Amino acid sequence: MIEKLPATTSGICGWVNATTAHAHPQDVVAGMAAAARAAPTDVELNDVAGAASLAAYGVPRGSWFAMQDGVAVAFKGRPRWNGAEMERYARELGPAAAALRLYLTTGDAFVQDLRGAFAVVVVDRRSARALLAIDRFGIERLCYATAGDGLVFGTSAESVAAHPDVGRTLDPQGLFNYLFCHMVPAPGTIFAQVRKLLPAEVVSFTEGKARRSFYWRMHYEPTGGANEAQQAEQLRRLLRQSVERTIDGERVGAFLSGGTDSSTVAGLLGEIRGRPADTFSIGFAAEGFDEMEYARITGRHFATRPHEYYVTPDDVAAAMPLIAAAYDEPFGNASAVPTYHCARLAREAGVPVMLAGDGGDEIFGGNARYAKQKLFELYLHLPAALRKAAEPLLLAAPGAGVLAPLRKLQGYVRQARVPLPARLETYNLLHRIPSEILAPGFLASVEPEEPLRLMQQTWDGTGAASAVDRMMHLDLRFTLADNDLRKVCRMCELAGIDVRFPLLDEDLVEFSGTLAPEQKVRGQALRHFFKRSLGDFLPPETIVKQKHGFGLPFGHWLTSHRRLQAIVDDAFTSLAKREIVRPDYLRTLLDRHAREHATYFGVTIWVLAQLELWLQHHADDTGK
Repeated sequence: MIEKLPATTSGICGWVNATTAHAHPQDVVAGMAAAARAAPTDVELNDVAGAASLAAYGVPRGSWFAMQDGVAVAFKGRPRWNGAEMERYARELGPAAAALRLYLTTGDAFVQDLRGAFAVVVVDRRSARALLAIDRFGIERLCYATAGDGLVFGTSAESVAAHPDVGRTLDPQGLFNYLFCHMVPAPGTIFAQVRKLLPAEVVSFTEGKARRSFYWRMHYEPTGGANEAQQAEQLRRLLRQSVERTIDGERVGAFLSGGTDSSTVAGLLGEIRGRPADTFSIGFAAEGFDEMEYARITGRHFATRPHEYYVTPDDVAAAMPLIAAAYDEPFGNASAVPTYHCARLAREAGVPVMLAGDGGDEIFGGNARYAKQKLFELYLHLPAALRKAAEPLLLAAPGAGVLAPLRKLQGYVRQARVPLPARLETYNLLHRIPSEILAPGFLASVEPEEPLRLMQQTWDGTGAASAVDRMMHLDLRFTLADNDLRKVCRMCELAGIDVRFPLLDEDLVEFSGTLAPEQKVRGQALRHFFKRSLGDFLPPETIVKQKHGFGLPFGHWLTSHRRLQAIVDDAFTSLAKREIVRPDYLRTLLDRHAREHATYFGVTIWVLAQLELWLQHHADDTGK
């Protein structure tokens, strides 16, 4: 039995030219908002001369909607504006009125003057068109569907699917993409008719057609011969400015894992405020997973006011159905659990706004795979003639299965021969052996190479010469926008917390693009320039700490915790009947988890169990 999810969500929704003859607009809007789990009393509707309807739920009244001269704007987020005049105008009249003023002055180009987190919808009756746009990094989101000659939109995929002209039919490809990526990457969604915007994307809707384009792209243009001391000074100035922009008189706290980014944000928050910062940290009573001591080191170093909570297996069991119910699409990142408890800890402490350190790895070179892939790239720099002559001999060498060094060398060569970005997924079982995992009928209904195609599109569209910068750009689009930000934003919303991301300040991100790849990953050293620049600010232990984060010991706890085992067993029993995953694979997975590597196989078990729990809560009426 899944408990009813509290109505703790906010967003906008509506349509342009979509048929609503079979229902009153107010009823349609109510259904769309209810699908996003908004309380009925939170819904505010504005009809636009009958041709369009715009609504908001859980958004501050008076700030989300504006209309003038036949143009209506719906707005969600916390933007910044170019110029003091626009900043003042937005403070006085609200972001929707400011966006409307910009649109009336500059047309579609108005989004280029917006900074910060936002989702904006413009309905222009003068030209019978609409425009949708989100911020540069996908902090906010927008989904849409074309329905006949109309457009339906919303900040929730479920709210769009709830419109009578769209429907909730599940997309097999969306299901596959979830299993492959552990989330559903944009532009697809879990619903067949619904799409979502990528970061910095605009959808222009005219004459029944939706056209997608980007209003901003990340530039990677290293400044040759730059003075690194001056760059370090600029970095520190931009970091301070970024944190200052996220605090505005409210009581603000910070997530603190003890890593580089969260420590930097926490330290700057206290320095700017001139008093100890409230920091919130999560621990696990499981060997190899608990990093509370690093958070305590940072807390002592910056004299923060620490708040701690240790997540238990019972917390995880209670959170599993809650998380499945909270997201509008299946979401398989298990660290949503500690994120939720950390946000709830802040709420209980009376801290309504939290600063998160997400984004630093993707702009300054902090993910371990960047260094690992550099090793594979070295092989490709060997003379082609040498590789061509040596590979047949090496890969066919007898005794490779017995001699460990030779076996490792063969494995290295085989991986190195796969070009990026596909090489990043060579470990992925759905890429290697999909027929052993998925039911035959389901596998026949999808395109197994689509996730790689989406990655390749982003890779090819990146204006960077180095593999490191290209991987970072790929992570900005996929790992950050569709995974990390979705995790933090939704869990904070569920806990009743407003979250902000100072390291995704546009000035800071664009500065990172001027750094040389070697300043980000030097040899096998991650975040070389960032750590060197903050060596006298951060604790020494933080500088040398290996990246970890809020990793959840789910697989470890699953080996002995009966309630978790019961949840997984029930989920797998139901999932086996859906003809998505092969029942024999589910049995094998549980067996290997018990006998071999609990943590490794625990990740896949979590992803599959969350899929089934999501389907139970959201989609059982589809028959899937």
